[in-house]
Amino acid sequence: MKIAEIRTEKKDYLTLLLLADEQEDMIDRYIDREIMYVLLDDGVKAECVITDEGNGVIEIKNIATEPAYQGMGYDKALIGFVVEKYREKYSVLQVGTGDSPLTIPFYERCGFVRSHIVSNFFIEHYDHPIYECGKQLIDMVYLQRQI
Repeated sequence: MKIAEIRTEKKDYLTLLLLADEQEDMIDRYIDREIMYVLLDDGVKAECVITDEGNGVIEIKNIATEPAYQGMGYDKALIGFVVEKYREKYSVLQVGTGDSPLTIPFYERCGFVRSHIVSNFFIEHYDHPIYECGKQLIDMVYLQRQI
């Protein structure tokens, strides 16, 4: 397993990016100001996009694993990599996600705790309803962990 930084041609990974953020114009809002990593394990298995949010906070904007390889620890490995790589420069790693029974428990298992909510985020920023596990996502839930 190897993790590599992607500096150019980030849109080559659009299929993976869209797994975590299903509207391309939302990805376009952060793709040029972010750092992107891919996890390679006999081919690309997962990706992670992070941004510097200021005041010692780094944010995971997008993290996704190819569907055939989900549940194999690749996302957790990427989070561990980010924590180790950036712990000297940042004090907080945060992530924003929908209030989903799949994603919230995953982040909590990775050491994140709920921080704050942005009400109606998915209603106001997406041109279609977003569903996960049969539940419409409405609010953005931010979780943070100390690094």
